[in-house]
Amino acid sequence: MTRKGIRHFYIPEEQSVYLLSHADAKKLKDWIALCIAQLESLGFTDISLIGKGAYGFAFGGRDHAGAELVFKFTRITLPVSMQDRLEEEAFMQGLLSHSHIPAVKEFYQRGRQSILMMERAPGIDLEQYSLREGPVGPRLIVKMAVQLGKILLYLRQFELDGGHRPIVHGDIKPSNLVWDENNERLSLIDWGSSVYAQLDEHLQPVQNNVLDLMSGDIQQTNARLGDIYFIGDAQLNGERSSPRFDEQGLAGTLYALASGQSARFAHQVIPPSSLGLPKILSDILTYMLSDSVSEQHSGGDYLLSHLKLLENLVFANDSVERYESLLPVWVAKERKNIESVVYSSRKSFLRQQNDLSEQQSDELSQLSYLNDAQFERYYKNYLDGMGATEKGFLAAVSRLARYPVVGGLVIHWQPEGVYIDSSLNLQDPAREQAFKHAVNTVVTLARAIHRQGVFKCCLFDAKNTLHIEREQIEAPFVAGAATVIPYEKSSVSLSTSESRVHSYFEDGDDPDEFLALPPQIMQAIKALNAIHHTGCIIFEALEKHLKIHSYYRLLDHTKENEFNALLNEIIDSLPLLTGEGTCGFMKLPYKDTRFFEHRAKCADKFYPRNPRAR
Repeated sequence: MTRKGIRHFYIPEEQSVYLLSHADAKKLKDWIALCIAQLESLGFTDISLIGKGAYGFAFGGRDHAGAELVFKFTRITLPVSMQDRLEEEAFMQGLLSHSHIPAVKEFYQRGRQSILMMERAPGIDLEQYSLREGPVGPRLIVKMAVQLGKILLYLRQFELDGGHRPIVHGDIKPSNLVWDENNERLSLIDWGSSVYAQLDEHLQPVQNNVLDLMSGDIQQTNARLGDIYFIGDAQLNGERSSPRFDEQGLAGTLYALASGQSARFAHQVIPPSSLGLPKILSDILTYMLSDSVSEQHSGGDYLLSHLKLLENLVFANDSVERYESLLPVWVAKERKNIESVVYSSRKSFLRQQNDLSEQQSDELSQLSYLNDAQFERYYKNYLDGMGATEKGFLAAVSRLARYPVVGGLVIHWQPEGVYIDSSLNLQDPAREQAFKHAVNTVVTLARAIHRQGVFKCCLFDAKNTLHIEREQIEAPFVAGAATVIPYEKSSVSLSTSESRVHSYFEDGDDPDEFLALPPQIMQAIKALNAIHHTGCIIFEALEKHLKIHSYYRLLDHTKENEFNALLNEIIDSLPLLTGEGTCGFMKLPYKDTRFFEHRAKCADKFYPRNPRAR
């Protein structure tokens, strides 16, 4: 990343409220309540929080006539320059008049608080749709491609005051596209990264008057970084803005939706040609996702000049895909309301280099005002010397936690192939097919990685996280008298065969963990290891805040008293804990290792020329 590029860094999502400290969680809840009260005082009804990000919150509501609206608030804790972005967003979106772009109603300020009010696009955002349905079918992908293509043409040809002023959205991704399932119509939302294009589609400067030519900033990018899961290299590297940015966002979005992923990174392993799309669209996406800039541009040009051809493609009736999971998946009979979080370690071996440069560290410290653990994780995982397939693999693992699931994975890469131990417990039967496909994607990408090492991840319910706080850094962490580590019991007591036990400790020390636990806690964990159960425990120690994440399921009911006593012993020993960092242990119910040979790329699969042949 360039120095000018990193300053525009964007954080796609935040930590769960259940992972915040008590004080931060209270601030967040109070702030949401205040926003709702402000909107109600203005006469709006049915107010509810519909989204939040690093820069602010979005609420839904209705006006006096019952029309559905969206209200965006900035966080007043951000620097003024960041808060001003909402006014810029209101200005840019207010210029546009298109049936697939929600219209701005009003922008106003109450005290220090900026509020943007706009129409609410009907439907569900495509990230949520994808998580619910799995890969989007070829008929709908083509329909979405055509509608997105028409929006891009409108932005590319935009005129202002009689002059050509193309506009760049800058953050096209599934969660910024709202899909009306009844009418099969897209709406493009969230214009916070939009700017006037500095270059046209031919990468020639957009020069409207003498002032533009005389401007000293003509070589400085005005681009903002969109979501790093979907944008192309030119935008990532801070080049001058052009309509080509949005072509890359479109390509990454269509690829992710068609492949049932949450990122664009895996297209070398799971290419567009393997997704069952019509060959014409598959070829277009292959070009647009190419490393060659000329191929990217020719693919984009071909798409936008052949929208009518794509619009007239004929499809058979949609069919429901059924997936057989490559790893065992246990599915609950009824939906449980949990909020899954994935904790993964041993990522360093996936990188080609480990250390941030001095310049990168400098730039990272400049963004310390964001004070968000999510930022550091995204920066290190996705921009620090990691290959595209490795990025795609980690994005696929992260997608698992978008489902209500607990358990974990241990993946061993060896020269002959990949060995995977797993425990995956899905708590929503309605998501079974989509989740199984997400699991298969993790396996597919793991098979394409060629290096020796171990990767493990734990999936737990954030609602079970224990929070212990202290006033001073020197003070011990002391849990309240009622603090207990939660666990559940299996429906039937199960004994185990010694030969099939999975140990906490068989995967060795973790090079990515820096918290050393006191001997008393380690002894309790070693004793727990001898009791038949499954789950994980993760200690996350900050200066004044200790979080204990866990998921425990006791399988041998005859040992419940001993199991309980050991968990209490861990709580009692917390005052002995020193230092900062993270340390985690995971135990699977038993060894059921699955082996997969290495495979570099999925086979081609196209939609049939004659749809009736299906």
